[in-house]
Amino acid sequence: MTKRFAVVLAAGQGTRMKSKLYKVMHPVMGKPMVGHVVDQALAANMDKVVTVTGVGAETVQDYLGDKSEYVLQEEQLGTAHAVEQAGPILKNEEGTTLVICGDTPLLTRETLESLMAHHESVGAKATVLTAHADDPFGYGRVIRSEDGSVSKIVEQKDASEQEQAVQEINTGTYCFDNKALFAAIEKVDNNNSQGEYYLPDVMEILKNDNELISAYQLANKEEALGVNDRIALALANKLMKKRINETHMRNGVTFVDPEQTYIESDAVIGQDTTIEPGVYIKGATVIGEDCHIGAHSIIVDSTIGNEVVVRSSLIESSVMEKQSNIGPNSHLRPDAVIKEKVHIGNFVEIKKATIGKHTKVGHLTYVGDATLGENINLGCGTVFVNYDGKNKHHIEVGDNSFIGCNTNLIAPVTVENDSYIAAGSTITDNVPPESLAIARARQVTKEGYYKEMPHKN
Repeated sequence: MTKRFAVVLAAGQGTRMKSKLYKVMHPVMGKPMVGHVVDQALAANMDKVVTVTGVGAETVQDYLGDKSEYVLQEEQLGTAHAVEQAGPILKNEEGTTLVICGDTPLLTRETLESLMAHHESVGAKATVLTAHADDPFGYGRVIRSEDGSVSKIVEQKDASEQEQAVQEINTGTYCFDNKALFAAIEKVDNNNSQGEYYLPDVMEILKNDNELISAYQLANKEEALGVNDRIALALANKLMKKRINETHMRNGVTFVDPEQTYIESDAVIGQDTTIEPGVYIKGATVIGEDCHIGAHSIIVDSTIGNEVVVRSSLIESSVMEKQSNIGPNSHLRPDAVIKEKVHIGNFVEIKKATIGKHTKVGHLTYVGDATLGENINLGCGTVFVNYDGKNKHHIEVGDNSFIGCNTNLIAPVTVENDSYIAAGSTITDNVPPESLAIARARQVTKEGYYKEMPHKN
């Protein structure tokens, strides 16, 4: 089987983005553009991926990690010069090399596989990925011979009137016979107005050597969108959002209003789950089947079990097990674990705490750095006081306990199984099992006090 390689061009600074962030690191639906490109290339079964970096090289390398090998283009002298930097890694290899830009996040694995399959099946030395454009102004035109092969690629400014009428455009993605690529790239010169080494010149060099140059046309031009400014970035996000949402809907997820629902690319959602408008699901979130995610909820890097209900709440790096529910207007901070059939009501905040099965945390409560057992009831206004100003401390509450309203539990403290805490108590000592703890001042009533008070006229 033919070996396959990918060279990802990610060295450009992206001055038109007007940003301190390296261009290819701008996110499209939660993932940097270069991440989309490399992930799709890997999904197309590449033997090696080489990413060409420039300004911001460390940022790209830190993000991609071992998904890719790396070369540095210290000076941005054109696309051919960028590919040439991968020579020490690839030039002696036999196989097919895909050259793809790191700012084309919408290209799919299916398209890349089809492009390479076409390239190899026709025996071409080079193949350009093309698209049909109703208005091709500004794009390089792909001029074909009578037999369908590529005669030349001509830029807008160099095209004749007849060539400018051609609506097949160059997307900037190519396939090459690897050895032919690196042999030809040495012959590319920079005799042009920009003084740069252009990759399309490789096609002309191979054509002059009587090699076959082919073209493969995209069915959907939107895939080839290159992101060079914030306007294109917004369009890429819109198109990617639509693609992601439609994929989930085809897989059995209900979107009440997909145009107002934002699901990042790595999220997984089970069948028969309903997503209401204004929901944003981020990162590596996994949502089970038969869930209901209410309007304006945000879920980040979390795992949601089957039959969970989320009402207008924020969940971060947490777990909700099956048939639990939360909200409205509650917040799971990182490392919250909500067990089966737990009820988290409104205006509740939970952080780094495990809440046992069937426990109820109704409203206006903070639980931090704690372990709660099963079948507990936390009354309104309960506060787990876990921070002494310098260190965090742990609190444990045993099974079947009842915590009255407006209770303060001062960490570190343990409330054993089957215990009761009287409303309004501040608990500083451990509570034994099957006990009632009352920690509040005794009520004092002064009868007739009203008559003794001075009154203003």
